[in-house]
Amino acid sequence: MPRLSEERREERRRHILTSAWSCFSRNGFHATSMDDVIAATGMSSSAVYRYFRSKDDLIDAAADEALTLVRDMFGRLLEQRPTPSPVEVLEAMTAEARERGEGRPYDLTRIAIQAWGEALRDPDIEQRTRSFYLSVRDSIAELARRWRKEGTLPATADPEEVATVLMTLMPGLLVGRHLVAPVDAEQLAHGLASLALAFSDASRS
Repeated sequence: MPRLSEERREERRRHILTSAWSCFSRNGFHATSMDDVIAATGMSSSAVYRYFRSKDDLIDAAADEALTLVRDMFGRLLEQRPTPSPVEVLEAMTAEARERGEGRPYDLTRIAIQAWGEALRDPDIEQRTRSFYLSVRDSIAELARRWRKEGTLPATADPEEVATVLMTLMPGLLVGRHLVAPVDAEQLAHGLASLALAFSDASRS
């Protein structure tokens, strides 16, 4: 039997992954069995186990893929010139939360939410999740430093504090989309501006 090419092996691996993501999106990590994933692939059990030894391996890969989406989104924003404004960054964040999964049989934002829960019980996923989000915070802090240099933020603004606020918003956008209602960038910007005024008034009193 001829050996599979590296390209063909990667295609099969990706097919198994996307099949697992569809199952995880629909039923969650723990209500999905390996038999469910195998059935979704249309492949033999031995072929699937050749690529992934267990459901935990698939969960690890799904968690990494979902977290990478958030990190890569901010990486793309950093590469843009001119630097995207704070409102444009909010628009990118809300679009990512709203549109991810449209036209696909799986939704990695649902998997991201599940991955946060897994991070509370699995030390390996916890460590990788922390690393991902520290990287995201670094990217946002770099955006904030550019905004301060360009005059978009006041000279007294702390880029790390700005990064913390924006990074903290992302999980809320995903949870809001799936459990409450999607939030648009204009609504978020107005709410943040109102809070900023309230905090400013409080600091002067």
